[in-house]
Amino acid sequence: MLDDAVKALTQMFSRPLRAVLWKSIALALALIIAVAIAFDRLIVWLVGAGSTSAETAFGPHAHLPVEALAWLLSIAAGLGIVAGSVMLMPAVTSFVASFFCDQIAAEVEREYYAADPPGKALPLWRAIGEGGKTALLAIAVYICATIFLLFAGIGVVIYFLATAWLLGRIYFELAAMRFHPPPEAKALRKENATTIYIGGLIIAGFVSIPIVNLATPLFAMALMVHTHKRLIRPR
Repeated sequence: MLDDAVKALTQMFSRPLRAVLWKSIALALALIIAVAIAFDRLIVWLVGAGSTSAETAFGPHAHLPVEALAWLLSIAAGLGIVAGSVMLMPAVTSFVASFFCDQIAAEVEREYYAADPPGKALPLWRAIGEGGKTALLAIAVYICATIFLLFAGIGVVIYFLATAWLLGRIYFELAAMRFHPPPEAKALRKENATTIYIGGLIIAGFVSIPIVNLATPLFAMALMVHTHKRLIRPR
């Protein structure tokens, strides 16, 4: 698995994948910014509505304290949006990967497995569907982990372990479905659950590094192409 990770890292910045790298980074940033702006507008509206209601309830003399409280809440919400953007990166990169998974996989196969039959590109609707489902699961995990953060930070551990399972699952299945029907790809994942989970832990470590994690689709997809090839080769 470490050898697979080294190969993935080595190839990430190769000339053929450089264009895919920049496109995936641009799309990930665009999604993050769009979500952040939407949440910011929602929070500003809620704070404004709450301030108006408070002033109406307590009278004009409450204007200054309410305004100060609204300002503090806006700052806290802004920091929360930044932290949330980092925590939601697995969801974002899973969705982004669905657009570029076949380009990445095809280049890895061409570079390392030229003698093998090439994989068949997934229909875009299926790739986006798989990525979208994983993104929604990642958001659900994030919400649950946030609740557990109240208990001595155990939410961070839960989030990391669950992220490893989610990312290992989606990227392996995207790589495997180029060669197997979806039910067979999922069965292959279950048969090799431990190996794929270890790969997921490596991906989760990668996606936890700020800025670097924007390149997660390239690293994770390349890693799981190598893993898939290694698992089926004895057969």
